[in-house]
Amino acid sequence: MSTENTRVFRKDNLDLFLKELAKEYKKLAGGNMPAEIILIGGAAVIENYGFRDMTTDIDAVINAASAMKDAINRVGDRFDLPNGWLNADFQKTGSYSRKLFQYSSFYRTFNQVLNVRVVTGEYLIAMKLRAFRQYKNDLSDMIGILTEHEKRGDPMTLDRIEKAVTDLYGSWKDFPKGAKDFMINTLSAGNYEKVYELVRQNEKDARVDLIDFEDRYPGTLKTDNVDDVLQNLRARKRRRDPER
Repeated sequence: MSTENTRVFRKDNLDLFLKELAKEYKKLAGGNMPAEIILIGGAAVIENYGFRDMTTDIDAVINAASAMKDAINRVGDRFDLPNGWLNADFQKTGSYSRKLFQYSSFYRTFNQVLNVRVVTGEYLIAMKLRAFRQYKNDLSDMIGILTEHEKRGDPMTLDRIEKAVTDLYGSWKDFPKGAKDFMINTLSAGNYEKVYELVRQNEKDARVDLIDFEDRYPGTLKTDNVDDVLQNLRARKRRRDPER
């Protein structure tokens, strides 16, 4: 499992790439073959919230003719983007739900052919809880969303989040251990801005620790053992420095 990723996307260049993608797709598939993309994860965050200005990956649900693959590659080649700069790999993970279209919101249509939707609010929180990766931005993104909704006068509640969990996944049954308790405790504690800074630093530290572990033990780190590895690394730190 690689923890390295050098791609960087921001709201301005993401919209540019989507605009260019729509042009290429229209050339290849014609104007009578509309396409639809649902942005999730970091891309959805930067399109809808102000607390985070970049993401290192663009995950999406892609509903389009086969020409879309070539269109993605052409845009990638033109702008020197990594292979799969826009991809639907997350559909192989537990975060995917067939109900995402139903619970996503319209964002924008590019070149009259590419309709883009985004997952926002409690539904994006539900997806982040389902992933619950402590070395990514999942936890801090959730707190950032809570913060912005509170500032907008639309505070998030546990009932709303639980409804989103049920809508997308049926129940909490297959969620990672600690995900639900994390959200309950975060909502109860409040003071989201302070908590955001602490959680964001923990995510950065976890990423550094995992990169160091991967350098020392190449090939050992896998998707299914990363949480256990991280837990062991943190336990070692606490034994070395009990006040941490």
